[in-house]
Amino acid sequence: MLATKSKATAKRENRPADKASSGSLGSASKRRVLLKVSGEALAGDKGFGIDPAVVQSVAKEVARVVAEDVEVAIVVGGGNFFRGSSFSEELNIDRASADYMGMLATVMNALSLQSALEHMGVPTRVQSAIEMKEVAEPYIRRRCMRHLEKGRVVIFGAGTGNPFFTTDTCAALRAAEIGAACLLKATKVDGVYSDDPLKNPEAELIPELSFQEAEREDNIAVMDKTAVTLCRENDIPVIVFNIKKEGMLTQAVQGTGSVGTLIS
Repeated sequence: MLATKSKATAKRENRPADKASSGSLGSASKRRVLLKVSGEALAGDKGFGIDPAVVQSVAKEVARVVAEDVEVAIVVGGGNFFRGSSFSEELNIDRASADYMGMLATVMNALSLQSALEHMGVPTRVQSAIEMKEVAEPYIRRRCMRHLEKGRVVIFGAGTGNPFFTTDTCAALRAAEIGAACLLKATKVDGVYSDDPLKNPEAELIPELSFQEAEREDNIAVMDKTAVTLCRENDIPVIVFNIKKEGMLTQAVQGTGSVGTLIS
């Protein structure tokens, strides 16, 4: 088993109660999390585009967490429409241009999730790292913080606004910028496995993983190394969980039950 108790894990267990511990956000009066939702997750079983049922389900989960007095920021991927790193060579497009196309895809996902949340009565703002003032606010950290303090959900579109950086790295960066208690990575599987569970039925779920192990083990696909390093350096625990299972987001925030994989 790759999951061994690290010094980082032991350090977190000794923190005061108002800090994140064992996946819980503790008893802080106002809590803040960063949720990363991949484009593939929003596509559902269709594999491409946006599955309305999935968007509604994700929005419902977020609404439940907001009702628990938790401040929620979201980073969305764009792989359900376009993935720059995959299509650059195939379409003979230079990598930077392909990445910008992928950033535009994330904004479409952000707007769809915003609409779903607002239909549920959850005030939401989309902030884009690439200026497109007709459809989204520009990303301004202080404005973002103010939205969160007012109970609004903030959805980040267009990644970091720079090519060659993944939306996982964007999620880690934004989590550090806004002072999130943890990064919640929503996936289509139950957590981090010893191998790809969709290809290898004997792959084992790893309940706990250190940042060092996540950085070192090439066969463990959690997040890209830059994102993992950012979280480690800023002491931001990561919880990888299955967004397809109802109530998992709430459990991840509350630290109740067995939820996915904790990376710390």
